[in-house]
Amino acid sequence: MVNYKDLGLVNTREMFAKAIKGGYAIPAFNFNNMEQMQAIIKAAVETKSPVILQVSKGARQYANATLLRYMAQGAVEYAKELGCAHPEIVLHLDHGDTFETCKSCIDSGFSSVMIDGSHLPYEENVALTKKVVEYAHQFDVTVEGELGVLAGVEDEVSAEHHTYTDPEEVIDFATRTGCDSLAISIGTSHGAYKFTPEQCHIDPVTGVMVPPPLAFEVLDAVMEKLPGFPIVLHGSSSVPQEEVETINKFGGNLKAAIGIPEEWLRKAATSAVCKINIDSDSRLAMTAAIRKTFAEKPAEFDPRKYLGPARDNMEKLYKHKIINVLGSDNKLAN
Repeated sequence: MVNYKDLGLVNTREMFAKAIKGGYAIPAFNFNNMEQMQAIIKAAVETKSPVILQVSKGARQYANATLLRYMAQGAVEYAKELGCAHPEIVLHLDHGDTFETCKSCIDSGFSSVMIDGSHLPYEENVALTKKVVEYAHQFDVTVEGELGVLAGVEDEVSAEHHTYTDPEEVIDFATRTGCDSLAISIGTSHGAYKFTPEQCHIDPVTGVMVPPPLAFEVLDAVMEKLPGFPIVLHGSSSVPQEEVETINKFGGNLKAAIGIPEEWLRKAATSAVCKINIDSDSRLAMTAAIRKTFAEKPAEFDPRKYLGPARDNMEKLYKHKIINVLGSDNKLAN
């Protein structure tokens, strides 16, 4: 058993309470490798932001669960080396689908886990989430549950259609499970292809494709039922078109990739939404920089010469999200 506090990590409880009061959201960035982790930590330190390092089931399979845990411990020391005396870093399991997966993460030093039973019948979701909460809380690990289903694809998480969260269920779910935060569905979706062109309309002024609006009325109803309770938005990448254009310019084939407008996320961040998940955007930033290097320097074969620019481009993206979208800059306690 590895206790996350011995690794220098923190859980989300105090972090979320401050975010709700302060009208901002904590960035939850997924990582799979060293370059992503370095970019996340450097961006968080330079903007003085708390941050959540998210690890999916797919990331644990790809990078090795033990290595990722040591990378998270290293992230704390790296933040200190960069000048942050008291970093606020969470290691979070994203979309845990079984009790066993959540337990494995808790036992190996995660400070927060998500148990996603949203695909199950309601009572089964309640029972599974409660079981994870009861185990996690023994070690002061915080737990995120989910009500409602997001469309799209992310690692092993896949659904063709979204189902909005039912505000009438949230009090019962939160009370019976004891979860610390709740992921809800208001129209965001996983991946870079969040919407079909048929679902969108063209802005007559800018000529840009605009996705269908988020169901802020559902968010408002949830907040009315659970005032002050931490709410989470998944599938919140904005799919920056400049990165998509760079990828396509240098040999890529991303057609009709569209995300959530950043102004909508900024609006959500000023509410009880205190954690916003971003994964696809960093993948796009990384791929755009690598494709550009390969196209402009076809003789290059040193991984540092193309992963370095990729890391820099991701750091730039993370800083932008923290400052201009989430508003979590300068929110560290010390």
